[in-house]
Amino acid sequence: MATRSVAKTDQTKAKIQRESSRRPGPGVRSTLGVTKPTRRRQKETPVEQPTQYVGIDLHRRRSVIVRRDGDGETLDTVRIDNDPVALAAELVKAGEHPEVILEATYGWYWAADVIKECGGNVHLAHPLGNNWGNRRVKNDERDATDLVDLVRMGRLAEAWVAPPPLRELREHIRYRAKLVHLRSNFKAQVHAVLAKEGVAVPMTDLFGVGGRRLLDEVHLADAYRIRVESLRELIEHVNREIVMLEKQTAPYFAGDLGYHAVQAIPGVGPILASVFVAEIGDIERFKSARHLCRWAGLTPTHHESDVTVRRGHITKQGSRLVRWAAVEAVVRQRGDTAIRRHHHKVGERRGTNIGRVAAARKLLILVYYGLRDGEIRCLAETG
Repeated sequence: MATRSVAKTDQTKAKIQRESSRRPGPGVRSTLGVTKPTRRRQKETPVEQPTQYVGIDLHRRRSVIVRRDGDGETLDTVRIDNDPVALAAELVKAGEHPEVILEATYGWYWAADVIKECGGNVHLAHPLGNNWGNRRVKNDERDATDLVDLVRMGRLAEAWVAPPPLRELREHIRYRAKLVHLRSNFKAQVHAVLAKEGVAVPMTDLFGVGGRRLLDEVHLADAYRIRVESLRELIEHVNREIVMLEKQTAPYFAGDLGYHAVQAIPGVGPILASVFVAEIGDIERFKSARHLCRWAGLTPTHHESDVTVRRGHITKQGSRLVRWAAVEAVVRQRGDTAIRRHHHKVGERRGTNIGRVAAARKLLILVYYGLRDGEIRCLAETG
């Protein structure tokens, strides 16, 4: 009997020891004899930061920045000197991924690049597409505030932000066009000087082999001779720069299917094709060929009120270089082509210039399909 009681006592002690070893530690605390279990720590749900809107009225030397929240409350207004570091410091205040708006104005490239590096979403406002209204007060702060409000309300007319490589290609193409225009001016001056001296020019190209021989042998007064020699040297220098630019841009078009496809259009060669590719950029941003023609400014203005509709001249609000390339390709048409027939058909009824523009619009439709599909099926079938 005693042995059984001792064994029972030992079992009781072992049970107490096991319970004491399982007793909770710091997770349970005793207050006035009442034990309160601790709550399990729940995962904290990340709090989303409200989106902020930043409007930048960009100028050449200084800019005004207005920062607002989603409710339209102004959080900050500052004026900074145009500097990437100063702009980045202001964008950091807007948190992660702010909506940043600036106009497509003089020198906007660097500001758009800084905004993207800081994680902001760039909205490029089209200067002609936003109606600012007739305001009694017009200043930089109001302009920046209006940019913010247009984005918040979803009424901003945006321009496309071309990626940096395409902007560099455009720089080459546009600079080449400037140099060609400058060279043409120099050549016209040479013709004008020879006309002053009564020198007849029998050849069509004064700067070909026969024309250069004529310029070498012609006798001019000192003032006219000096000017002609100077102009000839400038023309040679510009020619070298143009060749250099063509070598720089050649790698951009090496594997571009659209660049080769548009050259199947009569009148379009490597130079005009490079203009179309560089200036138009991503063709997928246009829903149809009609949208491309509107962007290029080759469609007429449209004013409508009730039953009154007025259509005027073409808008000319797009790329001037694209319009020039399209009209130039129309002028260079040779043979009996559909575009040339359309040119003469409209020209006989409405005049030569209107006929050219109408044909240029049809040619730009072919350019659209060539850039989008890498081929122009209607030309391939007729060929």
